[in-house]
Amino acid sequence: MAIGQGLPDHSVMNLELKSPRLVLVPFTPDDIDLSLELFTDPAVLEHAGGAMSEADIREKMPDWVKRGGGGCIGVWTIRDRETGEKYGSAALLPMPVEATETDYGFAPDEIPAGDIEIGYYLKRSAWGSGFATEACRRLLEFAFTKSPLEEVVANFSRENLASKRVLEKAGFNDNGTMRCYGTEGPNYRISREEWLQKHGGLRPSNQE
Repeated sequence: MAIGQGLPDHSVMNLELKSPRLVLVPFTPDDIDLSLELFTDPAVLEHAGGAMSEADIREKMPDWVKRGGGGCIGVWTIRDRETGEKYGSAALLPMPVEATETDYGFAPDEIPAGDIEIGYYLKRSAWGSGFATEACRRLLEFAFTKSPLEEVVANFSRENLASKRVLEKAGFNDNGTMRCYGTEGPNYRISREEWLQKHGGLRPSNQE
């Protein structure tokens, strides 16, 4: 398991992550409005299994608000820093290998075993804005300066060239293929060491 030493204390850790245009806020039950807008849209889930029903979304909400690793593992809402408008979601979650869905059985103080993946969804009105890249970059900064994670991975549908570009802009490296979600797919990774090299050493954001 690629983690560093010790878990952060989420009771004192700032999990509200700010970037120039965005603020990432831990997902809560009040984000059901965003979930319904995102996940009933076939275009948003074109490369992720297709649109969900409202009943399925409401059933999944208790999982989506769970946090692990002292707050480091979970889902964040992507909001406009000035207006508070909700643009989408971003996450650091355990990567399933043979299963087809994320396992949310982790404990609040536990970093799940295996790879931790980054993921995101944006509503259509926010596409083409660079928000996905900005959110991914901010989550990586958080992961490698505030959490014990030593590596973050990513996977995407081969047809989803937009996600491929986002990950490359965020600093991920192409490592061939890996087994995930019950099949073989792209294997994109970035380690703490690689991130620090790209960013000139430990340089936490002053946006918090």
